[in-house]
Amino acid sequence: MIDLTVIWAFIIAFAVFAYVVMDGFDLGIGILFPSFAPGPERDRTMNSIAPVWDGNETWLVLGGGGLFAAFPLAYAVVLPATYPLIIAMLLGLVFRGVAFEYRWRDPAHRPFWDLAFSGGSLVAALAQGMTLGALLQGITVVDRAYAGSWWDWLTPYTLLTGVGTVAGYALLGATWLVWKLDDEAQAHARKLALRAFWATGALMALVSLYNLALRPEYADRWLTAPELYYAAPVPLLTALLALALYRSLTRGGESRPFWLALGLFLLGMAGLGVTIWPNVVPPSLTIWDAAAPERSQIFMLVGVAITMPLILAYTGWAYWVFRGKTDHEGYH
Repeated sequence: MIDLTVIWAFIIAFAVFAYVVMDGFDLGIGILFPSFAPGPERDRTMNSIAPVWDGNETWLVLGGGGLFAAFPLAYAVVLPATYPLIIAMLLGLVFRGVAFEYRWRDPAHRPFWDLAFSGGSLVAALAQGMTLGALLQGITVVDRAYAGSWWDWLTPYTLLTGVGTVAGYALLGATWLVWKLDDEAQAHARKLALRAFWATGALMALVSLYNLALRPEYADRWLTAPELYYAAPVPLLTALLALALYRSLTRGGESRPFWLALGLFLLGMAGLGVTIWPNVVPPSLTIWDAAAPERSQIFMLVGVAITMPLILAYTGWAYWVFRGKTDHEGYH
């Protein structure tokens, strides 16, 4: 018999991964934005994501809305535990979205809008990483409700995951620019990608080691048999992909570094899945504890079966139409 709850868990995981991948690289471009020279170089950097940046956030709506619909108890627990981070993330996304438009319409204040675009991207990325850390370190639940304080999310571990997310998004953004730019701008993006590569690798390793000490059950899943045999391929494949990414960056690869960076994120999310499965809110709520009634899951699954292929189709079409190098044309 098909377990609808497991299917919904994978749908939400896919939506989150799609958001991290698609909005991650344009947040990364915002994080790196101040390192590019004002004028044509910054214009080309922003033009590289102009046709797709707002559509990328479709996956945030699908992930958040899907969590609310399919796992309402998890939604009701996670949000109160991370309200400050969610508010900061949304404000960051608002600032960068407004800056994206007004940067071109209000050239007299362009330095301010550049700062808003970069600052909003940094805040949103940091808040997303810290939210992930707050979830992984565990949320206090009593009688099916959040029972912690306003500041439980603020710990050295969440700061580490926040900085790690910023570095990872910077890697995605830099490799995207290596693909989309040329000449001096591309060479600069390649240098940034190498720096972000080392930072991301180091922070991924630190977070992974921290996870082993964070909760006993996390260490059991990675260090004891038989779970060890299923989990071992993840770090091994991660190391191989990291080596391939480094070689591609140093040998002049253009599109390949971006796809390899996406592979690193995919394996990172697979590692997180191994760490917390089957919990949706560690340490006490499993996906079955937090799931909506079966009839509701079936009803929503019909809608997702119709809409998700359409989202994938128009997203793929948009990226196909705007393939190739970014030219010097303005955003508007």
